[in-house]
Amino acid sequence: MPSIFSRIVLGEIPCHKLAEDDRYLAFLDINPLRLGHALVIPKVEVDELFDLDDEILAGMLPFAKAVGRKIKSVVPCKRIGLTVIGLEVPHAHIHLVPINGMHDMEFSRGALSMGNDELAALAARIREA
Repeated sequence: MPSIFSRIVLGEIPCHKLAEDDRYLAFLDINPLRLGHALVIPKVEVDELFDLDDEILAGMLPFAKAVGRKIKSVVPCKRIGLTVIGLEVPHAHIHLVPINGMHDMEFSRGALSMGNDELAALAARIREA
């Protein structure tokens, strides 16, 4: 059975898309730690990041870098934090989180409450950046 991220790639489940090419997809997290929290995934379904083909793995960071720069240009923050946790969905992914301090990357904190319209508007601003 395809992961939820594979179903997003296939268009079966909607997302707030930030960027896409033939190998990767970036979209806003629907349970964000902070405004602008995004996920970067390879389109190929592989559970663990370090099990990805070397070429796919090597290309993920430059793709994430471009997305992170767009996020930072729209969401005020000191930098974009990057983490790989990946336990909740069996599909390799990178979290990009706008941060002002280390505490902003604490996943044990509750998620922001953002409506679909807010996420859609933010995604549009980031795509246009």
